[in-house]
Amino acid sequence: MAYNTLEVTKDGKVCIIKLARPKALNALSNELTMELASALEKLDKDDNVHCVILTGSEKAFAAGADIKELQDGTFLSMYDHDVFALYWESVARFRKPILAAVAGYALGGGCEIAMMCDFIIAADNAKFGQPEINLGVMPGAGGTQRLTKAVGKAKAMDMCLSGRMMNAEEAERAGLVSQIVPLDELMETALTTAKKIAHQSLPITMMTKEAVNTSFETSLSQGIRFERRLFQAMFSTEDQKEGMAAFAEKRTPHFKNK
Repeated sequence: MAYNTLEVTKDGKVCIIKLARPKALNALSNELTMELASALEKLDKDDNVHCVILTGSEKAFAAGADIKELQDGTFLSMYDHDVFALYWESVARFRKPILAAVAGYALGGGCEIAMMCDFIIAADNAKFGQPEINLGVMPGAGGTQRLTKAVGKAKAMDMCLSGRMMNAEEAERAGLVSQIVPLDELMETALTTAKKIAHQSLPITMMTKEAVNTSFETSLSQGIRFERRLFQAMFSTEDQKEGMAAFAEKRTPHFKNK
């Protein structure tokens, strides 16, 4: 399917979604987020796709929401047409592994979309921020919540109240990104990582993702019980048998995703 604001390509079992509104620094318009939700819905059902990379340009992953579409909003219009829940959260709802490859600006909604991914690989020119305070509002797509869980109260409060940006080095130290790579190596590194994930058993990676995400929403004891039940359930899969047999036989496993 052709998209107006996205470029979607496949490399084996990996799909790359590139935000493509370069003149607007990939501002997250309603059209873009609707197309992103549609693309992810299709990829969730595609058995040949095991991992997704979400990226932008070298200058901007996404510089925020499209303010021109928001500035005349009212409480009722924002409430009735909750595009954040309908479309933006499609990234967080995506069941398969999805990673963000971030170069340049990831600000406001761009930072929020990146945080909805399972983890972030950042180029050395990446800058993260929640500058909504400068527009007379606050983050509205999870910025006050996901950022706090990622970097802690002090840094999240600092960024949300002052609107300052965090560079890649600070983001890695704070735990917002998993690693930093040179800009010209970003997509190569992201693709290598995604292919390694895609090589694993898809149902097992999906359950592992679910278990890690559960840790943010439950108590430790509840999370441990959830983890243990999923771990036990994995012993009903063919891939568990294959993985452990391959280890014992000192060979590469050949998972069937069953």
